[in-house]
Amino acid sequence: MRNNTERNLNVRYNIVSILVYIVGIILIAQLFNLQIVQGNEYREQSNTRLSRESVLEAARGDILDQSGNKLATTQLGYRLELYKTKLEDKDLNDSLLKITQVLEANGDSYIDELPIKIEPFEFTIGDESAKTWKKENKISEEKTAEECFYILKEKYNIENENIQEARKIMTLRYHIKKAGYSSTKSVELASNIGEVSLAQISEQSASFPGINIETEAIRSYPSGSLASHLLGYIGKISAEKLKGKEDRYNANDIIGETGIEYIFEDYLKGKNGIKQIDMAVDGTITDEYVSGEATAGSDVILTIDANLQKVTEDTLKSCIQSIATTNNVNVTGGSAVVMKVKTGEVLAMASYPDFDPSDFVNGISNEKWTYYTNQNQSDYAKNHPFVNRAISSPSSPGSTYKMVTAIAGLETGAITTKEKINDVGIYKFSSDYNPKCWIYQSYGRGHGYLNVTDAIIHSCNYFFYEVGNRVGIQNLAKYTKALGLGKKTNIELLGEEAGYVASPETSKMLGSRWNGGDILPAAIGQGNNSFTTLQMAKYTSMLANGGKDVDVSIIKAVTNVDGTEVSKDELNKYLKEKLGIETKEEDTKITFNQNNLNAVREGMKGVTTESGGTAYSIFKNFNIEVGGKTGSAQTGKKDEKGRNITNAWFVGFAPYEEPEIAVVVMIENGQHGSAAATPARDIIAEYFGMNANRITENMQAKPSTEIVN
Repeated sequence: MRNNTERNLNVRYNIVSILVYIVGIILIAQLFNLQIVQGNEYREQSNTRLSRESVLEAARGDILDQSGNKLATTQLGYRLELYKTKLEDKDLNDSLLKITQVLEANGDSYIDELPIKIEPFEFTIGDESAKTWKKENKISEEKTAEECFYILKEKYNIENENIQEARKIMTLRYHIKKAGYSSTKSVELASNIGEVSLAQISEQSASFPGINIETEAIRSYPSGSLASHLLGYIGKISAEKLKGKEDRYNANDIIGETGIEYIFEDYLKGKNGIKQIDMAVDGTITDEYVSGEATAGSDVILTIDANLQKVTEDTLKSCIQSIATTNNVNVTGGSAVVMKVKTGEVLAMASYPDFDPSDFVNGISNEKWTYYTNQNQSDYAKNHPFVNRAISSPSSPGSTYKMVTAIAGLETGAITTKEKINDVGIYKFSSDYNPKCWIYQSYGRGHGYLNVTDAIIHSCNYFFYEVGNRVGIQNLAKYTKALGLGKKTNIELLGEEAGYVASPETSKMLGSRWNGGDILPAAIGQGNNSFTTLQMAKYTSMLANGGKDVDVSIIKAVTNVDGTEVSKDELNKYLKEKLGIETKEEDTKITFNQNNLNAVREGMKGVTTESGGTAYSIFKNFNIEVGGKTGSAQTGKKDEKGRNITNAWFVGFAPYEEPEIAVVVMIENGQHGSAAATPARDIIAEYFGMNANRITENMQAKPSTEIVN
């Protein structure tokens, strides 16, 4: 029995061994067939099947006004990409030439970074930049633009004798070399191509090996230049900015360069997706599929009202152009701000001259960049169109500051609401310093006896010289800061300037010496007093709302793609880091006596409603009661004809009894404060829904030439 069992086990073992042996032979045979017999075929197939990755661009978040109107949005577009294929130079050059011809025929452009123009041959960059370029491209420094052209022509094996055709090919070959491309990395050749070009290239795909057409997110600004200083502009990310951000950006991605586009880049920028492309060695696409979906960026909602913003910009521009034409002066620019007096929300912010963010979407042209920046080309460029004057150009406020002096005098007890000061025309400060009231300079007399309310109505310099002298510079500076002047508002914009508050400390900082008589120009908003239009809007809001401080803001909300809002705490932390806001010890808060404020506001009402008011001619038939103040601020500079340059200011709030908005307008070299009241009137009319025809008429009206302060 035992012997039978052993025999059976041996038989089974032998059978298993034979089976294993047979399977091994089969596997070896299969391996031999794959590696040796069919190896060349499979290797050839692998060499002709390449997997590439293409970026699916995420839609950039929208920037909207408070009502949901799109100020910046994203539209679907198409771009051309080139992948490296096994093409000879001749075939590649022929393909690139055909691409340029299709694009040009349909009004589309392609990337042109070649710094050489033909007919005549010359560099499009400066001498020093040309030297650097030659060095980077291993070309001798002494070579001319023409010689460099033919060196590149030979380098890229461009056989075309037609130099126009040769340059077209060279342009793309130069870009390809500069950008670098491989079997897995594409190079963008053209962006935002039209439907006709798209169809023609798609239909003739066999003629364009290695070319892939991909959808892209194109930034769009539906209202052109509207709110351009707020929105900012975008640009292709530079190699320097790309460093350390490779996990979020690709070399062809756009990035916010200025304004809201820059500040909220981390929110506006979505997350790109990935598409896999299988391509044969001849450039034919064999298969494609999405391996990672794109996620759109968050939306940024502003506090501004697009309609009010447009009227503010239009009336400011119209007024500036009218002053320049009527008075034959060079009005360099201006700014305006509309603010809610109770909340500090900015409803409109205009700066002139402006620019069109759309010019930067596909890379700004040399011609456009020269137009915007060349200081020797035009008055437009000289007037700095990229500067947001509302936050970045502090200047003396002139007589619009007199309410500060009035409040300082009332709050410290230096004057009372009923006290009258006799303006005799010449203020005798010392034996050698006796400034005159503006009315004396114009008519050879003083205003006579005035209380604080009347002094504001008539903008009496003499009155405020006396009050400032009584109050002293330290108290004056204290109340200036308490009303939000001479310090940043910390609005969510880059480039805000703090300006200066006149004081001995400021004089020392600016390298000058404080003299006792400096209190007099300081008391009427001159001297070293220098504030932005935005600061003046906050100050006016505080006058209107009973002295309550307001947190100035232009951001209403940031909403994620799922509809949720980014928390205020998160936004505040982000903005603090992005804008470099430093936490400083707050100035002592002051609770203002409402009777004192009422006396000041009564004066501001008289400015617009009484016949002697400095803005009466502008508002005399206006249906809404406005509290306001004009200012003619001397700059100490002269124009090319030797005339004094005087900035025009208007600050105001409406309606008088229940204030809702503050409006501030500043016009550089506007000459007289009443000129700035004209656009302010139009802005108020728009806000309260007054007749549109009336607004149009106001925008075209000639500003008053009445000599007022």
